[in-house]
Formats: sequence, structure tokens, C-alpha cells
Amino acid sequence: MPVRRSRRGSSGGQSRVRSPTARAELTFSVSHVERLLREGRYSQRLGASAPIFLAAVIQSLTAKVLELAGIEAQNRGRRLITPDVVDMVVHNHPLLSAFFQSTIISQAVPGWN
Repeated sequence: MPVRRSRRGSSGGQSRVRSPTARAELTFSVSHVERLLREGRYSQRLGASAPIFLAAVIQSLTAKVLELAGIEAQNRGRRLITPDVVDMVVHNHPLLSAFFQSTIISQAVPGWN
């Protein structure tokens, strides 16, 4: 079992390596977003902060949609957020509706409620 040492001050010669996601305090993976940007070949050059910013934007949009869907599910007396609730929330919100204009969120499945 490795010995744990306290990290007081800068002495000790140990530096903790933190991922870009942890440094940016994000949940969405910065490395994954960077890989997708590079593989997509959207530009010849990619700045260091571009994947961080994009991951933060995606995380923020996801949080907003889930927040609104959670409120709507509670108003309907449901305990789960279903695709139809997300679809309705996005459709009824003016900014989200414009942003997700050409996106299909859910399709009707008979007997699913």
C-alpha cells in the first residue's frame, strides 16, 4: 500500500497531475471534446482553450435543459425525466427551440410513459 504524504507547501518534490477537465472544474471531458474537434477537421489549427470553452458550453446547455425538464416533470407529477418532457421543454423555450431547431430529441414509442 503506498504511503500518503501531506501536501503542505511546495516541498516534497511531488506535483499532482490534474486533467484539463479537473483544472477547468467541468464534468464534461475536455480531452474527449478536443479529440472530436481534431478528428472532425473543422479547422487547420485548434487553440488550447477551444475544447475547454466548448465543453463548458455543452455542460451549461445540458444543465439548463435538465433543470427545466426536472421542473416540468415535477409539475406533471412524474419522478422521471422522459424524452417527451425534454422535447416539450426545448420546444416551448424560445432560445432552446431556435438552437435545437433541426434536432429530433424523441420519437413516439407506443406504450412508453
